[in-house]
Amino acid sequence: MDKARLKKIKKTVQKMETLVFDQLSQKQEKQLFKFNENYKKFLNKSKTERKAAIQIVKASEAQGFVNIDTLLTKKSKNINKVYKVFQGRCVALAILGKKPLLSGANIIASHIDSPRLDLKQVPFYEDLSMGLIKTHYYGGIRKYHWLAIPLALHGTIITSNNKNIEITIGEDPDDPVFTVTDLLPHLAGKIQANTKLSEAFEGEKLNLIAGSIPLGNDEEKNRFKLGLLNLLYKKYDFTEEDFVSAEIEAVPAEKARDIGFDRSMIGSYGQDDRVCAYTSLEAILNTQPPDKTAIALFFDKEEIGSEGSSGAKSNFLEDFMSDLLFISGQGTDNRSLRKSLINSSCLSADVNAAMDPDFKDVHETMNAAKLGFGICITKFTGTGGKSGSSDASAEFVGKIRQIFNKNKIVWQTGELGKIDQGGGGTVAKFLAKFGMNVLDCGPAILSMHSPFEVSSKADVYMTYLGYKAFYSDND
Repeated sequence: MDKARLKKIKKTVQKMETLVFDQLSQKQEKQLFKFNENYKKFLNKSKTERKAAIQIVKASEAQGFVNIDTLLTKKSKNINKVYKVFQGRCVALAILGKKPLLSGANIIASHIDSPRLDLKQVPFYEDLSMGLIKTHYYGGIRKYHWLAIPLALHGTIITSNNKNIEITIGEDPDDPVFTVTDLLPHLAGKIQANTKLSEAFEGEKLNLIAGSIPLGNDEEKNRFKLGLLNLLYKKYDFTEEDFVSAEIEAVPAEKARDIGFDRSMIGSYGQDDRVCAYTSLEAILNTQPPDKTAIALFFDKEEIGSEGSSGAKSNFLEDFMSDLLFISGQGTDNRSLRKSLINSSCLSADVNAAMDPDFKDVHETMNAAKLGFGICITKFTGTGGKSGSSDASAEFVGKIRQIFNKNKIVWQTGELGKIDQGGGGTVAKFLAKFGMNVLDCGPAILSMHSPFEVSSKADVYMTYLGYKAFYSDND
């Protein structure tokens, strides 16, 4: 067989991996880098779920989206772009389609919470001439990642007189930062070096250094703690009891940075899952009025199982869908709501794990995602025997594949590690309960759940283009 015929056969029958940068024109490459500059700005302004929600609303309002709650008491025939905010931590956007909502919507659902350290309700104490802060970690973290790095505090405090106080400390170059100390290697032998990794670092010891100037003389009890509380009272006008009704998060103080001589990657905290939040936000903001309603959902609490009133297990989607039916003059009865949901299609927009050159053995290489090879389709997640997964149907995976191919989206497939190696989940199964088709789909990243996750700018841009193509599909 001659080489030309063999090459043709291989191209016809074999699945070929495609590097994004091999497919881009010079113009597209410029667009890619420009898009990622704006993405880095979003990351820097969205280090908590509340801050991310604010940025999403601000961007949507700039593009003509209107708060749906203001439309529920009046007619709104000429308004087709709306948003809804719930508890300041959960957002939904929609562009009403030409077809009735009963025929379903194209939905992209991401989450805007990330692993972090939360301050406890009684956080301040002192020890060895220092004021310290107790924390409780949120989500799946490697505890040692959070030692000896600069941390910033972001939060909301509700005082005893119902005053709402917002704080951000550690983001400005002139701000102080906070840190969790680590043990020097000279003394770590018995406590850390010869101990199981899961036991070497204790959650109760992830405490922040907060200060070391006392208040009063050496006869005063807890004078280092008192000094800190007095500073906070003078500057912010809240007391120790007010921490009981506060949500304060310690997050990495560093900004998003380019990685590599060629600046082809981004390193930043919170890319899981704000990379999908940003790309789906930009996708819906740049979508022309579609035939089928386009919806972008931004949930909270995914990192702790989507629990609570602002997570994907809540009724937020049903409430938003009911509002859409109402403002578009369609039936809001239970049957109409159920049919609108069951006829919808959804991309569960979340990251996958990119194969790390130094840790290939945790992946099955034929089915692992790689950095730079485009948006990743993940048919199932879960652990072991697909436990905890919605496992998308062949028909829906085929449909998404066709959309991507038609729009020249560079894509790959992946699963979260070897069978029985570990695993994870997304919001997919909580949306699949409505009967809609759901598929996990997003970029792959390195160092997931660390304070400095790594993404490929090529994958970020291709994820945006993929989401935009999905919103424009009218089948």
